[in-house]
Amino acid sequence: MSKKHVAVVMGGYSDEYKVSLKSGQLIYDSLDRDLYHVYKVVILKDEWYFLDENENKKPINKGDFSVTLDNEVLKFDACFNIIHGTPGENGILQAYWDAIGQKYTGCDFYQSALTFNKKDTLAVLSKYGIPSAKSVYLRKGEEINVDEIIENLNLPVFVKPNQSGSSLGISKVKEKSELIAATEIAFKEDDEILIESFLDGMEVSVGVIDFKGETIVLGITEIVPKNEFFDYEAKYEGASEEITPARIDDETRIRVEEIAKRAYNSLGMSGFSRSEFILMDGIPYMLEMNTNPGFSPASILPQQAKIYGISITDLCGNEVEKALNKRNNE
Repeated sequence: MSKKHVAVVMGGYSDEYKVSLKSGQLIYDSLDRDLYHVYKVVILKDEWYFLDENENKKPINKGDFSVTLDNEVLKFDACFNIIHGTPGENGILQAYWDAIGQKYTGCDFYQSALTFNKKDTLAVLSKYGIPSAKSVYLRKGEEINVDEIIENLNLPVFVKPNQSGSSLGISKVKEKSELIAATEIAFKEDDEILIESFLDGMEVSVGVIDFKGETIVLGITEIVPKNEFFDYEAKYEGASEEITPARIDDETRIRVEEIAKRAYNSLGMSGFSRSEFILMDGIPYMLEMNTNPGFSPASILPQQAKIYGISITDLCGNEVEKALNKRNNE
């Protein structure tokens, strides 16, 4: 059996590209060389390129996502998508790959686009009995009635971009006078924002994947931020404590696992996912779902897999095999 050609596709157009490069490196290092020829492809705003073993760049042909090496055209049997944020986590890259018949890991363009939109995800999941915070949705340019928002949601509130990864542009607002400034910060990241009521409880991050045909919860990690909340610094610069498994009783654990699986299956998900919840009085309230969560050695999902007992090689290999077995334009 000939080895399949697998491209680990990393980078992206947002500030998260640095994290994606670390995630891509771990996957590149972990894939089984007995089964696959493994390559690196970097997608940035300015250029898409193949990176050879000596770190030399070769341009990617966007017509069919191929690369020419020594006068031979290399096409990939599967792409391992590990781009956080746009265009790999919001459906743009998936739609392009579907159009040219390129197989790839993770969920398809619709699931990616939906889950990247916090408002729409929570609206869909509410139909499946999954609770979330009360919120107000605003578009850039709309009038902001501060008194009405505070009356509806009470202080403190969280102001966040509707479509942005890595907790960029989020503020916790404790004083009425701070609200307008917080909306301006969020609007720098996105033209749509959410203002959410504060849920006073434990934040947990739940890894859910489909592994060998079964939806499994990899783990429940308790987030103890040193900052006011789990912001970019807490996520990527060590300003939080992450405890796996979370310090919760069995009844709560079972409830969180059940709701996390229901969310994953209700959205028709595939591949890696990490959902964030706040536990309040034993009830998990959904904050968001990430369909391409961080996968560097320090990230939550690889830590959960280790504790669950699935090696990174098996975890990544399972994703590649699913991609290879997908029918084109499935």
